[in-house]
Amino acid sequence: MDLRLKDKVVLITGSTRGIGLATARAFAAEGCRIVLSGRSPATLTEAARELREAGATVVEHAADVTKAEDAAAVVQAAVAAFGGIDILVNNVGGGGGGARIENSTDEDWHGVLDTNLVQTVRMMRLALPHMTGRPGASVINVASISGWTPQLAMSGQYGAAKAALIFDTERWALEFVPHGVRVNTVSPGSILVPGNGWDRYRLSNPAYYDDYVAQGFPMGRLGSAEEVADVIVFTASPRAHWINGRNIPVDGLEQPYPPLDRRPY
Repeated sequence: MDLRLKDKVVLITGSTRGIGLATARAFAAEGCRIVLSGRSPATLTEAARELREAGATVVEHAADVTKAEDAAAVVQAAVAAFGGIDILVNNVGGGGGGARIENSTDEDWHGVLDTNLVQTVRMMRLALPHMTGRPGASVINVASISGWTPQLAMSGQYGAAKAALIFDTERWALEFVPHGVRVNTVSPGSILVPGNGWDRYRLSNPAYYDDYVAQGFPMGRLGSAEEVADVIVFTASPRAHWINGRNIPVDGLEQPYPPLDRRPY
C-alpha cells in the first residue's frame, strides 16, 4: 500500500532510540524527510548517520523539548531546512514520581506532567503555524495504556499525565480541524527494546519477568518498537485521513497483573 508519504516533512521528538528511532526509520522507508530530536548529541549523530546511510534526507537538532527555548529551536530547525512541517510525532515522555500518592511530592507531579503533557502542548502550539494548509498534515501524540489501566508498577503521576494526553488529543483535534490538521494518539503497552527498562528487568529478574509475561500477555510476549512505529506511520499518513481525535492502543491485549507491586525498572 502506498501511504502517500513521499517527501513529507516529519518532526519526531525523542527520536534517537526506542519507539522514536523505530518511527524515524519507518517514515524514512516511506520516503519522508526526517527531523530528528534528542538530548544526547552523540546518539543523535549516530541515528542521523544510520538514516542517511539508508538513503534518507535528515536534519538533526539536539534539544530537550521540555525546555521552551529548545522546543522552539527544534521547530525552527525543521522550518529552516524544509519550509514547514507535515507530520509532528510527540514521542517524548517518561515516568517518575512516587508510585503511591503518600510518597509523592508536588515536584513529582509537576515534573511528570511537564514531561508528558505540557511539552506536548508546547510542541503542538509551536508547530501549528508551520503545518496549517499543508495537505495531509497530522499530529501523533504517543501516550500509553497506563492512561486507562492503573497498575502499581507505574506511578499515578504517569498514568494521570497519559490520561490527560489521551483526553486532550480529542479536544485538540476539534481545534485543529479548521487548520486542516488531524490529531491522534497512539498508546503502546509494554515494549521490549534492547537496553530499556524491561530488557534490564528481564535480565536481572528472569523468573519474575517470565511469570509476568505469562500472566499479563495473552500473545506470550511484550511488544516491539517497530510494531508501534508501524501504527504511528499509518495513522499519520493520508491513508488514515478519516481517523481523527482517536486513541489507538498497541498492546497485544495486555492485561493488568495485580501481583506486580514494584516498578520493573
